[in-house]
Amino acid sequence: MICTLVQGLALLRMAWFRAGCSVAKRSIRRNLSQGGSYAARAWVGPQNRYIHTTVFTSKAEAAPVPRPVPLSRLTDSFLDGTSSVYLEELQRAWEADPSSVDESWDNFFRNFASQAATSPGISGQTIQESMRLLLLVRSYQVNGHMKAKLDPLGLEERKIPDDLDPALYGFTEADLDREFFLGVWRMAGFLAENRPVQTLRAILTRLEQAYCGSIGYEYMHIADRGKCNWLRDKIETPAPMQYNRQRRVVILDRLIWSTQFENFLATKWTASKRFGLEGCETLIPGMKEMFDRSADLGVESIVIGMPHRGRLNVLGNVVRKPLRQIFSEFSNKPVDEVGPYIGTGDVKYHLGTSYDRPTRGGKRIHLSLVANPSHLEAVDPVVVGKTRAKQYYSNDVDRTKNMGVLIHGDGSFAGQGVVYETLHLSALPNYTTGGTIHIVVNNQVAFTTDPKSGRSSQYCTDVAKALDAPIFHVNGDDMEAVAHVCELAADWRQTFRSDVVVDIVCYRRFGHNEMDEPSFTQPKMYKVIRNHPSALEIYQKTLLESGQVKKDDIDNIHNKVSSILNEEFLASKDYIPKKRDWLSAYWSGFKSPEQLSRIRNTGVNPEILKNVGKAITTLPDNFKPHRAIKKIFLERAKMIETGEGIDWAVSEALAFATLLIEGNHVRLSGQDVERGTFSHRHSVVHDQETGEKYCPLDHVMMNQDEEMFTVSNRRGLKLIALDCVPVQAKASSLSEFGVLGFELGYSMENPNSLVLWEAQFGDFANGAQVIFDQFLSCGEAKWLRQTGLVVLLPHGYDGQGPEHSSARLERFLQMSDDNPYVIPEMDPTLRKQIQECNWQVVNVTTPANYFHVLRRQIHREFRKPLIVMSPKNLLRHRDCKSNLSEFDDVQGHAGFDKQGTRFKRLIKDQNDHSDLEEGIRRLVLCSGKVYYELDEMRKKAGGDDVAICRVEQLCPFPYDLIQRELKRYPNAELVWCQEEPMNMGAYNYIAPRLCTAMKARGRGTIDDIKYVGRAPSAATATGFIQVHVKEQAELVQKALQPEPISCP
Repeated sequence: MICTLVQGLALLRMAWFRAGCSVAKRSIRRNLSQGGSYAARAWVGPQNRYIHTTVFTSKAEAAPVPRPVPLSRLTDSFLDGTSSVYLEELQRAWEADPSSVDESWDNFFRNFASQAATSPGISGQTIQESMRLLLLVRSYQVNGHMKAKLDPLGLEERKIPDDLDPALYGFTEADLDREFFLGVWRMAGFLAENRPVQTLRAILTRLEQAYCGSIGYEYMHIADRGKCNWLRDKIETPAPMQYNRQRRVVILDRLIWSTQFENFLATKWTASKRFGLEGCETLIPGMKEMFDRSADLGVESIVIGMPHRGRLNVLGNVVRKPLRQIFSEFSNKPVDEVGPYIGTGDVKYHLGTSYDRPTRGGKRIHLSLVANPSHLEAVDPVVVGKTRAKQYYSNDVDRTKNMGVLIHGDGSFAGQGVVYETLHLSALPNYTTGGTIHIVVNNQVAFTTDPKSGRSSQYCTDVAKALDAPIFHVNGDDMEAVAHVCELAADWRQTFRSDVVVDIVCYRRFGHNEMDEPSFTQPKMYKVIRNHPSALEIYQKTLLESGQVKKDDIDNIHNKVSSILNEEFLASKDYIPKKRDWLSAYWSGFKSPEQLSRIRNTGVNPEILKNVGKAITTLPDNFKPHRAIKKIFLERAKMIETGEGIDWAVSEALAFATLLIEGNHVRLSGQDVERGTFSHRHSVVHDQETGEKYCPLDHVMMNQDEEMFTVSNRRGLKLIALDCVPVQAKASSLSEFGVLGFELGYSMENPNSLVLWEAQFGDFANGAQVIFDQFLSCGEAKWLRQTGLVVLLPHGYDGQGPEHSSARLERFLQMSDDNPYVIPEMDPTLRKQIQECNWQVVNVTTPANYFHVLRRQIHREFRKPLIVMSPKNLLRHRDCKSNLSEFDDVQGHAGFDKQGTRFKRLIKDQNDHSDLEEGIRRLVLCSGKVYYELDEMRKKAGGDDVAICRVEQLCPFPYDLIQRELKRYPNAELVWCQEEPMNMGAYNYIAPRLCTAMKARGRGTIDDIKYVGRAPSAATATGFIQVHVKEQAELVQKALQPEPISCP
């Protein structure tokens, strides 16, 4: 059974092949006894691809039998020659017995015959002409965009495809006024069965209007026939789309606002960069039409991401940020507040905001524009992640109430890899948002780079074809065409809940920015631009010529807009910016650094720990896991039952489970997080016989929401639900930049969620360096946006080579903003130090401490990013265990101090030392898994005169606890020991801060800090295991040697 006659050229050929085979088989069965001959035939398609068929020819029939010809000598087109004989055979077979041909051919011949009977004008139409006309129509659907008038400057030189020429299909001037029938079974648009008979001239005229005007449609790459038919119904209308007078006046008003806004800024601030929208002013009315249409279709909230060009115009005219506030930002007034939370600020064309605005249909829609850096496209995954979070928290299961809109540049859309990473997330179960609308502001030049030098493809949007997304190219000077495709994009998104692209082909009137001289590199283009009328001038002329709008109407709108702009300018002089104006959302009740937050206990009631511990270590009775996994879960159950030997994976699961029962959302994503890179986590278990999956963390409560705990892994099988709540463990993209950006956006929406991203190895995190550098480390300082995102980076030297040893700890510490020469206020009951820093960096060494640092992220009144140097070989280390009593809140249990049970920023020496140990000759400070090697060697060597303390929290630096240890060991030589080379790891961060603490205690200078570790190196680690073992043994021995350690 074929799908359709003209779904695509390949499908058309395959349809003929299958139908021919069907006819042949039936003919063979009917005529075997009558005697006949078979002719092998090679049928040649328009691209010289051969499809072999066998057609029965009865002796009684007069049709000629072609002689066998080698394939290499077949040169005829399928439009004539053997194909015409084939069609005649089909028609004769159908006339003899309609059931002998495929259903699609039966339908076609019936329609053709009925139309010929009722419309005498088409009585001369042959089957071959019908096929040729169908292919001509399809050529317009496929390649009509190549003939569309997309370039407002008329500079683009494009070859019009030959297959848009009717002469190629055998039509001449004499055929133009002949009537033709085009109806085809189960098709839409021009090919619909209910379309009237038309002359060839009328058909060609409408094809030109639909596909070769100011809009170029690309959709025939979409495999879904239903989607293609939906678009054909929208595109191939009997008459071109036209707006009525009322709509035209609204569009005109919006275009005047867009144009006047840029002109006003250019007049008032002639020497300021503003990255104006001149040359693409139609974007603003287009977006407003899109949002109005989206609201009519049920959208309640839109998250927007965009680059700097046109951002101020979008803020003022689309999102409705107060104009006086925008104007005041040109004056660079300081924020009228004191304290550390005024932030560093950012340039005005990077800031975000959020507002509710009314729509043309009388509804209200919430718009939030996400703040972003100058790194083009970096904000894309952040917007998508924030949109997904909005859908979760608003229970938008159908994904129709919350939508993302991304605005791109032509050069960046084609050139930046994160664009594809973001597109690639669009259909993944734990990342989909029901479709994002992409708008490309196509300047036809990227900074100073021409398209031919900036991409290899015809269009900058070709990357979107990988998703089967429709692409609407539109001339940016045609205001109503822009409005139409923007509305069409909204319709598509709400109908199919998938991505769609609007490519507005425009230009930059003033170059990359207002201070730029673009004619240095594009002299020809800017010679044309200087004399080119604006989109507003073109649209005003169109409306005046139509007679629907008078000049007085236009002048009245201009005067109104000009008056409001001047009023807002005067008001801006007295406008005092507030910090909340910079926020796209405000977390009510959460504190900024000047609103001090008190330390909270993170211990959990022992009974709760036992109950959730049982839930996370129990599998259903009828579930058949891998035998090794079954053994692991039995061991975990024993850990909970005895309260001893809790390992890393169980401590993490306990942290997640206890947060879940407290009502918090937990989301874990990354590479291999379902199982864990090192096969330690097993958060999702697979039945070895049925393939069913079970996630214990989805069952810690009765009737638990299925997405409350989400683990998104790059591997995954199809989910087969058990009797209880299904697990949300799906395949995710093998991506760092895109996925980390997504999780960052997700974490920014609601503070009551623990959102974690784990790298497969910490070494791979630098694939997302832009997110770390431009968002995570400084987003609060620039934009006053807090996030509690947790980043897990496996780190540690165990001989796996330079690409699997280091998470580049030094980079995160280098980006930390605490002052190395000033000891902050260290009140043990307050969070002042940690509230004033930009993020936290930890290298944890016990399961219990890991449990508490995760819970600390939620049990505080503010949010900070947490960077965790997570372990590898400690996951199964015999000494890296904790007792359940270290997790609870019972006074007197291990880990409980006067404030309760909590994360330990520094773990003191585990020998029973008093508050003053004058006999200790050396104090070794370290961080991470090297502690266990040092401790093992100390035990072997009997080094009771050496104390080893673990700095679990590197940033912000625990000055108070370091000073406590300096006081405890007054005569000790001070050593910093690390596995990493000297130019990496924590040494260069620790040294000046440790020196500051030493000076405060009168313990010397930086020269008194002895370094033990690897020598400086370009590579993070050696690739030779023997060299690694030797280096590791030497640094451990040196840290514990009886002789004083010399300076490096």
